Amino acid sequence: MAAGIAATVPAVPEKKPVSFSNLLLGAGLNLFEVTSLGQPLEVVKTTMAANRGDTMANSFKRVWSRGGVFGFYQGLIPWAWIEASTKGAVLLFVSSEAEYYARSFGAQSFVAGITGGVIGGVAQAYATMGFCTCMKTVEITRHKVAASGVKPPSTFAVFGEIYKKEGIAGINKGVNAVAIRQMTNWGSRFGLSRLAEQQIRKMTGKGEGEALAVWEKILASTLGGGLSAWNQPIEVIRVEMQSKTVDPNRPKNLTVAKAAKYIYSQNGIKGLYRGVTPRIGLGVWQTVCMVGMGDIAKEAVAKLTGEVPTGKH
Repeated sequence: MAAGIAATVPAVPEKKPVSFSNLLLGAGLNLFEVTSLGQPLEVVKTTMAANRGDTMANSFKRVWSRGGVFGFYQGLIPWAWIEASTKGAVLLFVSSEAEYYARSFGAQSFVAGITGGVIGGVAQAYATMGFCTCMKTVEITRHKVAASGVKPPSTFAVFGEIYKKEGIAGINKGVNAVAIRQMTNWGSRFGLSRLAEQQIRKMTGKGEGEALAVWEKILASTLGGGLSAWNQPIEVIRVEMQSKTVDPNRPKNLTVAKAAKYIYSQNGIKGLYRGVTPRIGLGVWQTVCMVGMGDIAKEAVAKLTGEVPTGKH
């Protein structure tokens, strides 16, 4: 009886040392993700969330009118690069540590993955993402000045103006919504990706310790990323809180609850899901980069440097 019970208890994983190369790898993966497909999808998603009456085609036209191809990269330099180079390292380090401790307390892979994603996502939001997402949204939603023929102020001038008027709170506007989004984002992505991996192992007859093929990792990551778009209302709320679009009907000093109520009153339940299609694409691409490619790249770096990866992510 005792032997049967012992067999069902997950083995406590070995504590792995913090790998500096993994932190650099996290930053590098995120920079690649955002500079390739990430920022164009982010711009379209944010534009749709800020202009909830637009179709996707109208949003593409709106973005294109702000500078052609370059319009799809608004906010990339420096804010998306600052965010990407820091949040990737934070995510890989914190989520790996959190997953280790969850596994050490007996959690299964699925639960440990969710735990790592949730804690890593919250750490991202409060450490680096609050002011970066705010400034990216400002860049994307302040197009009326340029459209009127007046040369818009530089991105740093805008940053300085917001800081002068509203201080740290203004620069970090919407950070609580960002934290909720990141917590649910990466909790879902890591958890669902690990769940998909478990199902793939069952279907292919692979054991827990056996490595998945590249295509199997990518498939699991794609499923995890796409299904994680269920929390789009939080993203729309975040955009509304950070948007510089002028609307006299919008309440002052928006909180998450006030923003949700306002969006619902203006656009109904559909308004809370504006931009979900590019968000699914963005979620898939981010998760493929950070979970699928991340696992593969970490193994490759470990072979080159002799360092042991800090965790599965």
